[in-house]
Amino acid sequence: MKPGFTRMMVIWSALLLAATGAWGAEKLKPVTLLPQWVPQAQFAGYYMALEKGFYRSRGIDLTIIDGGPKRPAGNFLTEKHADFVTLWLSTALQMWDQGARVVNIGQTSQRSALMMVALKKSGILHPADMNKKRVGLWGEIFRIQPEAFFRQYTLDVTIVPQSYSIHLFLRGGVDVASCMWYNEYHTILNSGINPDELTPFFFHEHGLNYPEDGIYTLEDTWRRDPGLCLDFAAASMAGWQYAFEHVEEALDLIMIQLKQAHIPATRVHQRWMLERMRDLILPSGQPEGMGCLSQKDFDRVTTGLKQNALIRESPPFSDFYRGECRHDEK
Repeated sequence: MKPGFTRMMVIWSALLLAATGAWGAEKLKPVTLLPQWVPQAQFAGYYMALEKGFYRSRGIDLTIIDGGPKRPAGNFLTEKHADFVTLWLSTALQMWDQGARVVNIGQTSQRSALMMVALKKSGILHPADMNKKRVGLWGEIFRIQPEAFFRQYTLDVTIVPQSYSIHLFLRGGVDVASCMWYNEYHTILNSGINPDELTPFFFHEHGLNYPEDGIYTLEDTWRRDPGLCLDFAAASMAGWQYAFEHVEEALDLIMIQLKQAHIPATRVHQRWMLERMRDLILPSGQPEGMGCLSQKDFDRVTTGLKQNALIRESPPFSDFYRGECRHDEK
């Protein structure tokens, strides 16, 4: 661990814990968070912040609601069943275009984890090699980057609907599969395929970086209590910093959450996921800019959504992003 990161984490923790006594005599504000998927290391920072008292030290009494396909994060937010949720940037912009005034108070992911992967033995080593091949794609929001990639390299591919597993690829049903770096890609490796047998295509390496996970709330919530929103984001980032500094402790907590939710998972896979989340949240390895939404990324994603006719209008950056970072560090 680099000294700069450790010092930053210690400072964050000290400031948060120092506030505990002050809040002890005051009433905590009850709020809820719904991550967009089931408990896993993708959300380790929030569980860690709750466990270590970082929210409480900011005057927040947090309850984390399990997400998943039966609890769409966007719906839970707009229907006011959750005060805060995690969403992809592209999803939040679609919601805004459809009339839901959501605001970003912290952009956790700084780099897109969405990718495509092929077996080298299929002859696919470069983008041009995908021409006339079968490519597995997920649903609408997951197709923005792949379709921009196909246009960029003038590719004519056969798109095959892909389920939320990698079995079709492993059985040879498609030549190229969609993956999340922190999830399905590792599943492929666990199937017995070595990394040197694969050709990965990371969209962020092809000028198509659409950062995914961020923290969102309703504009009404922001206007009513901006201090609460900023405190929530700050405590969450401190939780991520702690999780990256105390990996085994974070994994212990995640495995407990998985067990309570009756979700089968291995510690090995959760470790991979947590390590990849570090790469996505801290791409430079340093905490500077952590939680910030870059206007360049915002503009890139809005342009991509408009080109794919997925949104007609986009909000001004200053209306959409309400986090504490007010500069573009990229």
